[in-house]
This record gives sequence, structure tokens and C-alpha cells, in this order.
Amino acid sequence: MLRLFAGLDLPAPQRALLTAFATNLPGARWVPPENYHLTLRFIGATPRHVAEEIDHALAALRQRRFELTLAGLGSFARAGRATQLWVGVERCEPLERLAGKIDTALTRLGLPAERRRFVPHVAIARLDNVDESTAAGFIARHNLFAAPPMTVDHFVLFSSRLGKERAVYTAEVAYDLA
Repeated sequence: MLRLFAGLDLPAPQRALLTAFATNLPGARWVPPENYHLTLRFIGATPRHVAEEIDHALAALRQRRFELTLAGLGSFARAGRATQLWVGVERCEPLERLAGKIDTALTRLGLPAERRRFVPHVAIARLDNVDESTAAGFIARHNLFAAPPMTVDHFVLFSSRLGKERAVYTAEVAYDLA
């Protein structure tokens, strides 16, 4: 079984900008720069024969390349407590269209449709033991962050292997956009 997701990898300049956040937030577990990505669709545990079908379905998708801008900081919370720090994305219709096409292609294969609303973001830290007011202050200090636009000219089918300290993501296949 492979644990899969479709996403965007980030170019080196954007990775470098995001690594600058990895400071001054006690208790945060920072995501290593090689793991920065934007998930377009989580797929989950998948038998190899289904992974091949997923590859064929994703390879058949057509879309033009587009510009994307990382901007803003936020957090996801569980039970009222922040659990993840992320960098957001300026509204981008081509990105939403690509995520929708991927979800539709996978649903046609028989995979369950994505139930959660697509919220494009790049996770930069896990917040296990971070005081709420400290996390809120960090976000407030950095919420005007905006990276230069980047060109999205492909998306990737990633595999994910969970480890004790962190997950290891491997780009299995890249799909070019026109």
C-alpha cells in the first residue's frame, strides 16, 4: 500500500522564504523545507494497482500553467487549540480549478469525493505545546507576508511515509501543465 496525495512542490526561492519563519515560536515543530508542499487532494492508503489507475487519470488532465502567490499566515485548530501553522495562498481560480479536476478524476475512479472544502496552504509547523496567545501573536506579526508570484507548470503525485519524527514525502510522478 502506498499513502498518496496530489500536490504542488515549491520552488527553491519560496522554500527559502518560508524557512525564515522557523524561529521565535517556542514549542513549534518546524516542517523541514524539503517537505513544504501544497496539497491539492489527499488520497490516502492505496494498493499499487489502484495507484497505477490514479497515475493514468492524473496524466489525462489538461490545464494551462498559472501564477500563484503565497501570502498570509494562519493556523488550524482542534478543540479550540491551534495545532498547525500555515502560509496561505492568494485567491487563485486556476488553482481551485486544478484541485477540482483532480478530485473529479479520482471520484470517477471510485475513490470517495473530498468532503472538506479546499483550503490551499503550506504547512510550516506543528503546534503541540504552543501557548495560544504566543501563537496568535506570531501570526499577527507575520500575517502581511507575501512571496513573489511563482509559476505553477506541473503538479505531483506524492507518496508519504510516516516516521517517528516526521513524514518523508517522495515525488512519484510529475504532471506537466500546458
